[in-house]
Amino acid sequence: MIELDRRLFLKSAALIGCSAAAHPLMTSMTFASVPSDNRLVVIILRGAMDGLDVIQPYGDPMLAKLRQQISTGPDNGALDLDGFYALHPKLQPLMPLWQKGELAFAHAVSTPYRDKRSHFDGQDLLEAGTGNDLPVDNQVGGWLNRLLQSMPQTSAETAYAVGVEQMRILSGQAAHLSWAPRASLTLSPQAQMLLEHVYHDDPLFRDAARDAVRIGSETEMGERAQGPTGDAVALGNFAANRLNGESRIAAFSIAGWDTHANQSQTLGRSLDRLAAAILALRDGLGQNWQRTTVLAMTEFGRTVRENGSAGTDHGTGGAMLMAGGAIRGGRAFGDWPGLGDGQLYADRDLMPTRDIRAYAAWAMRGLFGTDREMLERSIFPGLDLGGDPKMLA
Repeated sequence: MIELDRRLFLKSAALIGCSAAAHPLMTSMTFASVPSDNRLVVIILRGAMDGLDVIQPYGDPMLAKLRQQISTGPDNGALDLDGFYALHPKLQPLMPLWQKGELAFAHAVSTPYRDKRSHFDGQDLLEAGTGNDLPVDNQVGGWLNRLLQSMPQTSAETAYAVGVEQMRILSGQAAHLSWAPRASLTLSPQAQMLLEHVYHDDPLFRDAARDAVRIGSETEMGERAQGPTGDAVALGNFAANRLNGESRIAAFSIAGWDTHANQSQTLGRSLDRLAAAILALRDGLGQNWQRTTVLAMTEFGRTVRENGSAGTDHGTGGAMLMAGGAIRGGRAFGDWPGLGDGQLYADRDLMPTRDIRAYAAWAMRGLFGTDREMLERSIFPGLDLGGDPKMLA
C-alpha cells in the first residue's frame, strides 16, 4: 500500500526539457553533489523579508522616527549585536551562533532588479541570477545549476522538496534530483516488489522508485514534523541528512515574508521557522557544520517608512543572513547608506550598496574555488564581483 500526504516528486536531469505541467510531481527543495568537502545551503525567503526589522540599524536615529508602530532597538526587546545593529527578538535562538562567530549578515543588498517591485519578477531574477533581464528565459536555468556545470565530476543526488513549486535556482542542464516533505511513502514488501517489477525496464523510474523507498525509510520526515515550525525543522533535518552523505549543495525556500499589515505578528512566525531550519541544519550536520555556509536571501527589501496598517510595502534594498561554521560571523558586512533625507532610493527604500549576487559568488569562490571570470560571465552574467568581503573563515 502506498500512502501520499502530498505527491512525491522524484525528478532526474533526463526530465529536463519536458513540460513541468505534464509531469505529475514538482519540487522546491533541491540538492546536488560536487567534488568538495565544503557545503553550501541557499534558503530563499519568499515574500520580500524586511531586513530593517530582522537586522535593525537602531544606531541610525531615523529608524525610530520612520517606524513608530513597528518597535525597534534594544529598548524594545531587540538583541544588541554591535552597538549599531540589533537582532529581532524572534531570532534569539540564533544568538549563540552570533557569539560563536557562526552568524553574520549583509545589509543594503539587492539584485539589479529595480522599481517594479513584483514578487514574481523579483524571485525569478534572484534565482536565475542573470541581472535585470525580464522576462526570465525558462531555458536560462538557475545560478546554482550553472555553478554545477562549471565543476567537473558532479553527479545527481536524491532530494526532497516542499510544496508543489519548482525552484528555478537549481534548474538547468546539470544533473540533480528532488523531493518534498510532508510526503509519507509506506510500502509493504509485496507493494515494493510490484513497484520494482512495473518499473524494471524503465531505468529512470526504476531508480527513482528505489531511491524513494530508501529515503523514506531513512527519514520518516512527514510523520515527525510537528508544531508551527515542524516544516522548517523537517527541511533542516533532511537537508543535513543528505549533506552528511554525498550532497554538497542544497536549496530550499521558506515563504511568508510579505508583511503589508500587522508586520510584528506575521514576521515573527516566519522568523521562528527560519531559526528552526538553521538550528536543525546545525544540529543535524554535526562536525560537517564547520564546513557549511548557509545563505538566506530574499527577492527585495521593504519600504523604510511603515504604512498605516503597521506593516511595510515592497521596497528595494534589503538584508541577507549568513550562517555556518565556515563563515566569519559575529559581524556586519557591507556599507550602511543611511536613512536620512537624500539617502533613500526613490525617497522610500533602503539604498542598495552591493549586489547580493556578489556575496553568493564570493561564497562559491571560497568554498569551491570557482574561477572569477566564470562567476562574472557565466554563473552571474554582468556581475561586478568587486572586492573580497572576506566572509569565509
